Amino acid sequence: MTFKRCPTVTNYSHIFDKAIDRLHEEGRYRVFIDILRNKGAYPNARCFHGHNGPKPITVWCSNDYLAMGQHPKVTEAMEQALHDVGAGSGGTRNIGGNTHYHIELEAELADLHGKEAALIFTSGYVSNDATLSTLAKLLPGCVIFSDALNHASMIAGIRNSGCAKRVFRHNDLEHLEELLAAEDPDVPKVIAFESVYSMDGDVAPLHAICDLAEKYNALTYCDEVHAVGMYGARGGGISERDEAAHRIDILEGTLGKAFGVMGGYIAADKRIVDCIRSYAPGFIFTTSLSPVLVAGVLASVKHLKASSEERDAQQAAAAMLKQIMRDAGLPVMDSTTHIVPLMVGDPVKAKRISDILLAEYGVYVQPINFPTVPRGTERLRFTPGPAHTEEMMRELVDALAEIWDRLELELRQAA
Repeated sequence: MTFKRCPTVTNYSHIFDKAIDRLHEEGRYRVFIDILRNKGAYPNARCFHGHNGPKPITVWCSNDYLAMGQHPKVTEAMEQALHDVGAGSGGTRNIGGNTHYHIELEAELADLHGKEAALIFTSGYVSNDATLSTLAKLLPGCVIFSDALNHASMIAGIRNSGCAKRVFRHNDLEHLEELLAAEDPDVPKVIAFESVYSMDGDVAPLHAICDLAEKYNALTYCDEVHAVGMYGARGGGISERDEAAHRIDILEGTLGKAFGVMGGYIAADKRIVDCIRSYAPGFIFTTSLSPVLVAGVLASVKHLKASSEERDAQQAAAAMLKQIMRDAGLPVMDSTTHIVPLMVGDPVKAKRISDILLAEYGVYVQPINFPTVPRGTERLRFTPGPAHTEEMMRELVDALAEIWDRLELELRQAA
């Protein structure tokens, strides 16, 4: 007699519970606070934490770097567009058509970077994923050379392309050249890198990378999401500041950080942009950004092309906060940009500091843990902007110093 084996019953709930438990055990479980920003009063906001109603807080970790999401020109443009054309775009651009706001914004972005054309996506993540994956598929036998600290969206795009990849050590030109030299000279190549790396706040050597690209006949793809709007005379990013934009084949940026609204884009020559527009599923098959959002970004880009006031104030605020932290002996990283990373080195302690700041001091800053940064380099990442005052900074640093002492964390020795 033969017996049929009873099939194993998969306990799906147990699998999901274990996955969440692992994050708790490692101190990496992410908690998103319930928050409303106060229009016109950034960085002030309201936090709905606990059962006592909204609590006033100060935001220190927003990517709305220049507070353009609060700018009257931006909000007024969005209100006008809402009353003019309504809320939605009507579908994909293939189905719903090109809302004229989209055409205007793409022209402004192309002009900002000195390129022939630009293309808008629904987010910076999507623009990286869709462009890199499509670009590599269009280039037979393509090999992508990727900086080790590239953003997750770039890594996803490279992975989704199915092409070969070579990862070079962060900003290590010798290692990059070694990898380029070892490749078949006839194989299409793309060097993918960022201008400002948002966790460490350091900058890529744009011209040196472009020199290698020219030497080994490679295309260059530069992610400027943490630089557009904030560097260069018109906000064109590090590539404008360093006069390198004309040497970079594809520039990618976001509309949700310095420009204060939502979306992503690429800027390049007409052929490349037309290929991505025509082949990228992440562009073709998704509903386009609401014209209300695009109208707001359009106003923001135009304003920041003409105004350096916000950029100058942000740089001054970042420099001041770094110095006040150094003076207090706090382990602030020596970044050369607007990013102010405060090293902790432990995920549980980073979360604990963040929780104390919010609960006791009304200060909101998120802990940055693995996989966003390598294990052992967990940190708090501050992004002071034009509206953060010296008084706010000193109150923040006083709170951090008290918490460092309470938790018996190590301070820097005075030089």
